[in-house]
Amino acid sequence: MLLTVAASLCFGSTTYRPWQLWGGADEAALARDVVLELRLPRTLAALAVGGLLALAGTLQQVLLRNPLADPYILGTSGGASVGALLALLLGVGTLGVNAAAGTGALLSILIVFLLAGRDHSATQTRLLLTGVALAAFCGALSSLLLSMAPDGLLRGMIFWLMGDLAGAHWQSATAVLLVLLLLIWPLARELNIMGMSSEASFSLGLNHIHLRWILYFAAALASALAVTTAGMIGFVGLIVPHALRLVIGQDLRLLLPAAAIAGGIVLLIADILARTLIAPQQLPVGVVMALLGVPVFLFLLSKRAQR
Repeated sequence: MLLTVAASLCFGSTTYRPWQLWGGADEAALARDVVLELRLPRTLAALAVGGLLALAGTLQQVLLRNPLADPYILGTSGGASVGALLALLLGVGTLGVNAAAGTGALLSILIVFLLAGRDHSATQTRLLLTGVALAAFCGALSSLLLSMAPDGLLRGMIFWLMGDLAGAHWQSATAVLLVLLLLIWPLARELNIMGMSSEASFSLGLNHIHLRWILYFAAALASALAVTTAGMIGFVGLIVPHALRLVIGQDLRLLLPAAAIAGGIVLLIADILARTLIAPQQLPVGVVMALLGVPVFLFLLSKRAQR
C-alpha cells in the first residue's frame, strides 16, 4: 500500500514530483497544487473506495455463499447509482445524493433477497441470477435518467457513471470504511459459521436473521458511499475477495481487513494507469478497472477449476 501511494503521488498527467515541494518558490507552489491538492486527495479516495467495494463484496459473498457475488453484479451499485442520478436531476445537495444512493442500494439488496430468498440451494444460483437481472434493470433506469438530463449535467453524469476519482471527497468514505471494519470484524467468527450453511448456524445457536440484516445494511452502506464518491466501478468487490481466498483462505478474521487493504491497492493501481496511459488525458478509472478485472477474473476462475 505504501508503494502504491508513493507511486500515485509521483506519477500523473504532469511531471511534478513530491520532492519538488522543497524546491524554489514557484516550483514548490506548483508542486503543492499538483501533489497535495490533486494527487493526494485522489489517492486517499481510491484507497477508501476500493476498500469499501472489496468489503461490500466480501460481505455479499458471505450472504450468498457464492464467490461470484459483488455489488456490481448483484445490482447494489446499480441501485445506488439510480438513486444518486435521480437526486442529481432533482438538484438536491450532497447529503440528499448520499441518502438517495443509500436508499437505492438497500432497496436493491432487499429486492434481490425477497425475490430469490426462498432458494436454499448450495450455490444460491437463483439469488445470483436475480441480482444480474436487477443490475440490468438499474442500468436501463440509469439510461432513462441520462436521457432526461439537461445538457449541462449530462457529460458530468456520464463520466461519473464510468467511474471518476477526480474531486472525490475521501473523508466520509474513509471514516465509514473504518467504522464498518470496527463493527463487523468482531463478528468474524459468527460470519465464518454463517458461511458454512444455515443448518450449521442454527445448530450452533447463531442468530442468523439478525446477522443477515447487519450484513444487508453494511453492504448497502459501503456500496452506496463508494458509488456517490467515485461513481460506478466494477470488479473490485469481485476479484479482490476471490483472489485473497486463494491466498489466505476463508477465515474472515483475516479476510475482512485484508480485503479492505487490497481493494484500495487494486483501485489505486487502476487510477495510476488511468492518469498515465494517455497523459495528459485521463481515462475513467471504472473503465480501466474493467479492462484489468475481466482477464484477472478469468485467470482466477481457471486457477480455481484446476484446484
